[in-house]
Amino acid sequence: MHRARPMQTQQRGLTMIGFLFVAVILVFMAMLAMKLVPAYIEFFSVKKVLATMGRESDIRSKSNAEIRSDFDRRAGVSYVTVVKPENLSVDRSGGTPVISVDYTFRTKLVGNVSLVVDFSASSDPNAAPVQVE
Repeated sequence: MHRARPMQTQQRGLTMIGFLFVAVILVFMAMLAMKLVPAYIEFFSVKKVLATMGRESDIRSKSNAEIRSDFDRRAGVSYVTVVKPENLSVDRSGGTPVISVDYTFRTKLVGNVSLVVDFSASSDPNAAPVQVE
C-alpha cells in the first residue's frame, strides 16, 4: 500500500504578479545603470585629464588658449565628448592656474522622462566646487 503524504499547509514560492513586479524593477535598475555608468566613466576621464594637466610643470607659462587646446587634445585621446574646451574655467589668482569645469549630463530614459546629472571637476584636488548663480 502506498502511504499518502500529507499536503503542505503553507506553500512557498513567487506568484506570477510578484515575479513580474521584481522583473520590472530589475529591468528599470539595469536601464538606469546602462545610462549612468558611461556618464561616470567620462566624468572620471575628465577628472584624470584635469589632474594630469594641473601637475604639469609648464602650466604657469601656458596661455588660456594653449590650456584649452591641450585639454582638447587630451580629451580626444580619453574619449571625452561632453566637455568642450570652451566649457573650461581657468583661475590664475593663486599663482598656479586652476582648471575647472562644471557640466550637466542629460539623457532620455523613457518617453519624456530624462535623467540629469551635474558634474564638477577641477585640476586642484582641494578646490571646492564653484557655485554658479
